[in-house]
Amino acid sequence: MKEIEKDQALKERLKTAINRILKDMDLDALLVTDPYNMRYLSGFCGGEGVLYISPDNQILITDSRYTEAAKQESGFTVMECNREHRTTDILKAVIQREGVRRLGYEDETMRCKAFREYQEKLDPIGTWTPLGMALTRLRQVKTEEELQCLRQAEAIGDTAFDRILKMIRPGMTELDIQAELEYQMMKCGASGTSFDTIVASGLHSSMPHAIPTDKKVEHGDFITMDFGCRYKGYCSDMTRTIVLGKANEKQKEIYQLVLKANQVTESFLHPGMICREVDKIARDMITDGGYGEYFGHGLGHSVGLEIHESPACNTRDATVLVPNMIMTIEPGIYLPGFGGVRIEDMVVITENGYENLSHSAKELIEL
Repeated sequence: MKEIEKDQALKERLKTAINRILKDMDLDALLVTDPYNMRYLSGFCGGEGVLYISPDNQILITDSRYTEAAKQESGFTVMECNREHRTTDILKAVIQREGVRRLGYEDETMRCKAFREYQEKLDPIGTWTPLGMALTRLRQVKTEEELQCLRQAEAIGDTAFDRILKMIRPGMTELDIQAELEYQMMKCGASGTSFDTIVASGLHSSMPHAIPTDKKVEHGDFITMDFGCRYKGYCSDMTRTIVLGKANEKQKEIYQLVLKANQVTESFLHPGMICREVDKIARDMITDGGYGEYFGHGLGHSVGLEIHESPACNTRDATVLVPNMIMTIEPGIYLPGFGGVRIEDMVVITENGYENLSHSAKELIEL
């Protein structure tokens, strides 16, 4: 019964939030096409279809591949589209019936071709209003149920990392390590990866988003592994950098600086901080250490149904952190012709500070 009450409470909160968006933006209805927002608002996991939301209607339109699942997963009215009864036909009938003149749409994610088609087929509408981040912001603060999924997803990553450390040997390729990491996450209950796994060794590790290759790992290599999985739709994200064999003094120097930036920044985390101020803590430390020009990306980002969500800890984002927001803390140093280090945790902001969801060791590991 308690779980049902929680679900109902979330539905009521979302209904209130949607009504506020409709009122504040002077809209008659919303057209939701982003699959992640569709899932969040309706509970439907299939990702194929659209939502139509007005003060009087909550409609999920999808095809016969998904209608049975949609009816089981969602409290929305499910309507089936097909070749004779297209999505735009259904929408047009509803829009005409409700007299919709101002419709909000997801300009951040809708393709131009799809937008032109909707405009053409739903001609009675007077004004198409871009929603920007209005719907996506609803996902910034996680519920306890979401946090439990995120904790489990990150725990699966921890287990996979522990297992891969026992497998890595000279002569393995980056692709071998990628395959083993992903296999171990599936073995531990993941439904898939949350992004393309990064395994970058030796000189490749100076590329923050290197694509794994058939390069064989060798003694003396940095090996950076950035990986994550999905658990009940929610993503994990973690990066660890190790050395195969003994680290040299230069490797130790940059590793310890990245580690310090990671740990010190996390120690400052608390509600009320501004995202760009969090980024500045780590960025100033790396700059003071002499490597500022080699830390080119933002410090971190939120994670949820998508691997990159808002807000982000970068030099521009002025979002204020509040409890139950998720953030990655991932400083890095990348030296072309030498190699690079990134250490990434996924944390949740709490009432008094933060909780680190990543439990894998961060001290330098020499295999």
